[in-house]
Amino acid sequence: MDKINKAPALLVMMIILVADQFTKVLVRMNMELYHSIPVLEKLFGDTFMLTHVNNTGAAFSIGFSSDVVNRVFFISTTVLALIFIIYLLYQSTHRIQVLAFGLVMGGALGNLIDRVLYGGVTDFINVDFPDFIMQRFPIFNIADSAIFIAVCLLIIDMFFYQGCSSGRDCPSGARTTSDSDQGDINERYHFNHAGPFLISGAHGPA
Repeated sequence: MDKINKAPALLVMMIILVADQFTKVLVRMNMELYHSIPVLEKLFGDTFMLTHVNNTGAAFSIGFSSDVVNRVFFISTTVLALIFIIYLLYQSTHRIQVLAFGLVMGGALGNLIDRVLYGGVTDFINVDFPDFIMQRFPIFNIADSAIFIAVCLLIIDMFFYQGCSSGRDCPSGARTTSDSDQGDINERYHFNHAGPFLISGAHGPA
């Protein structure tokens, strides 16, 4: 297995964590809960808004009826997810994985801090969505955005990097894999389908 420098993941994690917590502090200090502020209203109307909400569930406000149960459950699952992500980081074989896991760790830690200190995740980015799909996109934050970007990168990684073997054309810089390596890789990356929804804090449509 090729040796890849894992240190950039820590830098990415810290950038996301600082940006996420800084923006959330600004929102909590300057906006009342459930208050909305239009962004560039003259140009876009209510398409882009800042709306202060506190989400005690997971993505799309999925969760249990009890806030206490939600808090304990999502803190526990986030800690376990972080441990697994750190393991995957040290198993990573090229830079796109390192970047993706750094984004996930930063996003997961940002939302974890909220859950520990405040009992729920502070969300504030409110974007309109075509009405035939949903009224508005779930309110989210920088941590959620980082996790979403990471998932996209891991999907690219799965299809364009991990899928290439010594007998196929591979993207520039991708490590070729044998058939035996590919089976192990597929097994390790199955976690991506469910994990991000548990550590993301996107609030349901406003």
